[in-house]
Amino acid sequence: MSETDGARAARPEVAGESESRLAFTPAALELIERLWAMHGPLMFHQSGGCCDGSAPMCYPAGEFRTGGQDVLLGTLELDPAAQDPAAQDPAPREIPFWMSREQFALWAHTHLTVDAIPGRGSGFSLEAPEGLRFLIRSRLL
Repeated sequence: MSETDGARAARPEVAGESESRLAFTPAALELIERLWAMHGPLMFHQSGGCCDGSAPMCYPAGEFRTGGQDVLLGTLELDPAAQDPAAQDPAPREIPFWMSREQFALWAHTHLTVDAIPGRGSGFSLEAPEGLRFLIRSRLL
């Protein structure tokens, strides 16, 4: 999926990388906008594992503690105009996407696209009550 498909690439954050390895589909962006309106600034964490542990989890910013065991994979930059069109100098809206270092070692050669599909995950991610869930689609780089 590329920018021409409507997906938005995240700003690359992995040291030494200039190409994004992370994108968000229009469906994911729409859901993220709704969640931001309800909860304010957001963050994602991808831990790996089985069941919902392999799904990207969306939290209020700072709700999930990250540390040396995590890699900042990319930062999604949202349109500041959507926040408050009347604001004279709207603050940038950025959403960091973290991944456990162990999971990153396994997915180091992939491009990840965050999508939103009908269904309900069983985790603590903010989208659970919305009848949608975030999903990772991957392809080799």
